[in-house]
Order: sequence, then C-alpha cells, then structure tokens
Amino acid sequence: MIDPRKEFSLKDFETTEEILIPKDPLERVIGQDEAISIAKMAAHQHRNLLLVGPPGTGKSMTAQAIALHLPPPTEEIVVVHNPQNPERPMVEIRTAEIVQREMEARKYAEGKLIEPRDAPPEIAIKLGFKCGKCGAYSSPDEPICPKCGEPKKAQTVGPFGDLFGNIGAAFGISTFPPRITRTTYEGGVEKIIVYERAGDMIRVLDEKALEKRREIEGKKPYKVIVPLKRKPFVLATGSSETELLGDVRHDPYGGHPQLGTPPYKRVVPGAIHEAHQGVLFIDEITHLGELQRHILTALQERKFPISGRNPQSAGASVRVDDVPCDFILVAACNIQDIPKILSPLRSRIVGDGYEVLMNITMEDSEENRRKYVQYIAQEIHADGKIPHATREAVMAIIEEGRRRAKSIDGKDNALTLRLRDLGGLIRAAGDLAVMNGDRYIEAKHVKKAIDLAVPVEKKIERLYGSFESGMLRDMSPSQKPPYNYWNASDENGYQ
Repeated sequence: MIDPRKEFSLKDFETTEEILIPKDPLERVIGQDEAISIAKMAAHQHRNLLLVGPPGTGKSMTAQAIALHLPPPTEEIVVVHNPQNPERPMVEIRTAEIVQREMEARKYAEGKLIEPRDAPPEIAIKLGFKCGKCGAYSSPDEPICPKCGEPKKAQTVGPFGDLFGNIGAAFGISTFPPRITRTTYEGGVEKIIVYERAGDMIRVLDEKALEKRREIEGKKPYKVIVPLKRKPFVLATGSSETELLGDVRHDPYGGHPQLGTPPYKRVVPGAIHEAHQGVLFIDEITHLGELQRHILTALQERKFPISGRNPQSAGASVRVDDVPCDFILVAACNIQDIPKILSPLRSRIVGDGYEVLMNITMEDSEENRRKYVQYIAQEIHADGKIPHATREAVMAIIEEGRRRAKSIDGKDNALTLRLRDLGGLIRAAGDLAVMNGDRYIEAKHVKKAIDLAVPVEKKIERLYGSFESGMLRDMSPSQKPPYNYWNASDENGYQ
C-alpha cells in the first residue's frame, strides 16, 4: 500500500486501490492547510470557527474532523421532577463517575436471574412454575398443569383459597403471587431473600440488592435528555427554532398527575444542548435569520433554558432553566452571505475563535497531484458502489481539475478545490464503469462522465442557442409571455 503522506510518483501505482486512506479525518481534507492548522487549534483550545467559501471546499468535513479530535464527553444532562412546582423541572449535571456508579447500582439492584428448576421447590411451586401435584415445570401463565391436567396449587390466602384457586384455574386465571419473601439464617443471622417472577425466569434479590433498589426508588424521578455516550458532532443546518433550542411536548391532559405525562418527561433538548462538550455545525448560518441571536446567547452564557415554544400547547407553561450548552461553534457561509451574519455573533466568533477563508484552488505541483490521487481514492472508498480507478483515469481527473481551475476561477497552473463537483464526476465515471461491466474506472469513463457533468444551462445553450430561446421553446402557448418588442424579434425569442 502507498501512504499518500509520503512522497511517491504517479507512476508508482496502477490503481487507486493501492492508496492508503489516512485514518485522521483532518488529513483527508486536501488543499486547506491553513484551515486544518486552525481546526486543530480550535479542537485543542475549544475555539469557535467561521468557515467562508463556496460549496464543496471541505467546510463540512473540517467541522466533523474537529469533533473527532475532541475528548469524549464527561457529563450527561438530566431533567429532574420538581414535586413543589412540577412545571419548573430542575436540571442536574452528572459526571461520568456518577453515571457509572448508578449503572452499577442499577445492575446490582436487578438481582440474579435463575432457572425455575434451580430455585427451592417450594418457591417454584408458590410462584407457579412447578406443579404441586406431579412436579412438572411449566409457565406460571398456565394455571392448569400441561402434564397431569390438574390445576396447579393456588396461593390465595384464606379458608376458601383452594376453592377460589380452582375456580380461577377453570377460567384460565392465574392466582400465583408475583413475588415471594423468604427468611433464612446464616451463621445465626437472619437474612431476607425475595424471589420474583421475571418472564420464564426467577429473579433473586438478596438484602444488598433490595437496599440498592430502595435507594434507587427513593430518588426523585428524572429523564436523561443528553446521555453520556453520544456523538460529539451535531449538525444543525437549516434547523427550526424547536430543533435548535428545544421544546416541551404538548400533553392533552395538561400534565394531570393521574392521566397526563409529567412535565419533566416531556422536555426535549435542542441541538445546542445536544452539542454540549462537542461541536455544533451550522452550514449556511445566515439562513437561521433571527435565530442567530439565540446562538449568540448560548455562546455567551454557555447555558440556555428549554421551554414550550407553542403558546397553544400545554408545554408553554413549562420551563427548565440553566440547561448547559458549552459547545464549539463551527459556522459556515458563502462569501456573499458574510454581511448577513449577525454582527454581535460574528464579533463573538472572532473574539473567541477564528475566521477562515477556504481555498478554491491549489498549485498544480507534484505534491498536490499526489493529494488529488488520495482524494480520488477516498471518494471511491466512501461511495462503496463504484470500482477503483486506473492511473490513466486519475490523470484524466487531474486534467479536468486543472481545466476547471482555469475556466471557473481563472487560475493558471492550478487545480480546483471545488471538490464536491469533482466527486460527482468520479461517481459518474464509476457508474459508467459499473454499467459497462468494467473492473476499473478508465480514462474513457472519465471523458464520457465529463460530458454528462456539463451544467444543464450549458446543455440548453448547445441545443437552443441561448437560455432564453430554450425557455421560450419549452413553454406551451398559454405559458409564453405577452408580446413585447424584445421577444418578438423572431420565433426563437430575443437573441
């Protein structure tokens, strides 16, 4: 395998399957050396980023790579029931140590599961697993023993217990208790053991397990809204107000204690809370409009309340204050959208982070051509549905990258970094190879894919002579614009 981080000649490989793909996502971003350097600092120092550049230059990949360079989250966020004021649930932060201890306590409180045959015979009989007459084992849901056909021993207490037990068995109603408490003596010390039905098994709870269970049951009810084990990367591009900031679900019973759902159970976190101790990535951040000011508040305070956002909902009266949202903001936009970013938000990013202008081309050098080879191998591997490319196909793609740098960005001796479009070209060539039954992507596939990848506007110009002529030809008579001197010059429209 060829490591693209080391020097190699383009003659050293036959196909891209020989190219080793870097494990570090930041090393997969090509041509953006400054952005990668700053991204590493942002991950290490917990800084915010504003990435500016056209689509397809690596902004999303850079943001995801930052998240993978962060340490795992160490806190989970919990909403706790407030019995004094249920509509004001409390927030609680639990460290990894506390979460681990509680998991262990819950695991211990579950007791030990055993087979009914391994339980004391009288316990198995009382719980309904064993027939008191013939000794056969069966499900406690079966009041009639499937072996002897007689009712299992009923456990109804009282002088008419056997009578009611037989009547219940006749109607298929089980009268076996769900649990049995037994007292034993070990070394002269009295010990209590509880046996519970657990499906087709029996759960055994000793005194320590019972103590742990009582300890757990004694705690206030809660809901984990941001778990400890979570992805440190949250994509919030195009999010609505509810998705971004959280909400409290509606309850038709208004949170009634007996009929409704308690308010704390209806709390839903927003993307800003789910990104706690991670990365919140917002592409095209200007599309958030006025919601940018809430992002600013979250960045400043590192906490943001969750409340019901529909005034007609029962959740409108519920509010959880001081919910943590300490995240790294990675925002992205195009150059023309820079003035639409909220000034205080941009100031906050600059004051506690960096602004990065993404490169759109890189020098056409031997080193950068090697990076192109790496990129092509990465795209083929990520797609998973197309074959690898031959060296001749790679050279054809590099030539197309050189042509696009010249035609789109006016750069001589350069390679384009508008890689999303170039990735589409690679996939188109791969699809052609698959449909032809070829083992590899070849130069002929790339050349044909280049024709397929021509923008539809160019195809219209080729067919109709101009975009306007194509638009008029495509319209039905009822859709054509009214007579004007500028569109009546000929039947093809104004040229």
